Amino acid sequence: MKQNPISIYIVEDDPVYGAVLSHFLSLNPDFQVKKFTTAKEFLSALSVKPDIVTLDYSLPDVNGDQLLSQVKSIAPATKVIIISGQENIKIAIELFKKGADDYIVKDNDTQERLWMSIRNLRENISLKKEIDSLQQEVQKKYNFQKAITGNSPAMKQVFNMMEKAASTNITVSITGETGTGKDLVAKAIHFNSERKKFPFVPVNVAAIPRELLESELFGHEKGAFTGAAGRRIGKFEEANKGTLFLDEIGEMDINMQAKILRVLQEQELSRVGSNELIKINVRIIVATHRNLQDLVRKGKFREDLYYRLLGMPIQLPALRERGNDVILIANHFIESFCRENLLQRKVLDVEAKKNLMLYSFPGNIRELKSVIELACVMCNDEEITSEHLQFHGQGNNGFRANSETLTLKQFTTQLIQHYLDINEYDVLKVAGILDIGKSTIYRMINNDELKLYKNASEYI
Repeated sequence: MKQNPISIYIVEDDPVYGAVLSHFLSLNPDFQVKKFTTAKEFLSALSVKPDIVTLDYSLPDVNGDQLLSQVKSIAPATKVIIISGQENIKIAIELFKKGADDYIVKDNDTQERLWMSIRNLRENISLKKEIDSLQQEVQKKYNFQKAITGNSPAMKQVFNMMEKAASTNITVSITGETGTGKDLVAKAIHFNSERKKFPFVPVNVAAIPRELLESELFGHEKGAFTGAAGRRIGKFEEANKGTLFLDEIGEMDINMQAKILRVLQEQELSRVGSNELIKINVRIIVATHRNLQDLVRKGKFREDLYYRLLGMPIQLPALRERGNDVILIANHFIESFCRENLLQRKVLDVEAKKNLMLYSFPGNIRELKSVIELACVMCNDEEITSEHLQFHGQGNNGFRANSETLTLKQFTTQLIQHYLDINEYDVLKVAGILDIGKSTIYRMINNDELKLYKNASEYI
C-alpha cells in the first residue's frame, strides 16, 4: 500500500551539512524536502505547514527554544526534530516539554537516527491524516441538511436550534415521537461541534437492564460483582471530551437518576467497586419520546435532574406535521435503497405521492422508510404506484383516499381537511405544515369546502 507523501523542511545553517541531509532524505521518493539556512527564511515559508521540520538548535539568528515555540504557535500539528551539536540531557528535556518530538545529536549515526525518527513520525502522521479524512467524511454525512431531509417550516426551526446547540456545549434535550430521528439530530449536533474529533457515544437506556446500567455508564473494577472478571471502562469515560447521548432517558430508574445527577454536577465519577474519583469532560445530549414534565409530576423522574438536563430543548415534529417533507424523504429513501441494492432507478407516480401525503404515519420516518423499501422491492418497473405502498397502520391511525379519480382541487381540499382533522382543526398549525396561507384555509371554510369537524363517513 502506497503511503501519502510527507513534506519535510530542513533548517540548517551549515550549507554542506544541510545539503547532505537533504540529499539523504530525498532518496525516498515519498519525501518532499526543502532546506533553509536561516530562521527568517524558514518562518516566511511556514504558512505552508510541513509535516516534519528538522531544526538546527544553534542558528545564527535565533536559538532553538525560540524557534521551536514559533513553529508550534504557527503550525501546532507539525512534528519537530531538534538536531544539536551537543549532547545535553537537560536541554533535551526542556525541548520535549515545549513540544519537540525528538532530539538528535550530530554524530556518525545522525542520518540513520533521523531516518528512524521520520519513519516513526510518518506512521503517526499518516494515521492522523486518515482519521482527519474520515472525520471530514462523517461531518459531511451529518451536515444538518444532508443528515436530516426537510424544507418544512417546522424543520427549519429545528435546524436553527441545532446550529445554536452545535456552537456551544449546552446540554441538549431532544423530544419527539418514536421514529422522528432523534438519534440523527444528536449525531448531527456532535459532528458539527468543537467536540467532533472526540467520541460520540450513544446509550439506549431502555435497552439495558436496570441492574447493569450503573456498570455500563460508570464502568467497574475487577471483582466488583459476580462476573466482573476485569476492569471495564464505562460510557462516560469512553465519551470523555466528546458527547454522551442518553436515548430514552425517561426510562431510567429513579435511583440511577440520583447517581447521574451527581456525576453531572461534580464532573467526576467512580467506577463500581472503586473509590477513585475520575474527572470527566463530557457533553450530554438526551432524548425521549415521553413527557418528562408529566413524569416529574408523577414522581417518576427527579425534578432537579430534569432541570439539569433541560438545557436547550429541541422538539422534533411528527412526520404528519411536515407537509411535503414526506415526498422529499421518500425520494431520498428510494435513491439510497436502489443504489445500495443495485436496483434500477425508480420514481413515485402521482397517485403514490397523493397517498403518501394523505397517510398519517404513526411510526413516523422509521415507518416511511419501511414502506418505501418494500415498495422498491415490489416494484418491477421504473414507477412506484399506489399499489406498491403497504401502510402498516392504515387500519387505525392512517388514512388513504381513493385518489385515482380526484382532480387537483379535490385532492388539495381532501389533503387540507385531513391535516385539519389530525391537528385538532388548528388552522395556523396546518397552514405552517403545508406551507400555504392561512387566508386560503379560512376562505375554503367560508365557502363550505372545508369543515372544522370530522365527518367520519366521508373521510375514513
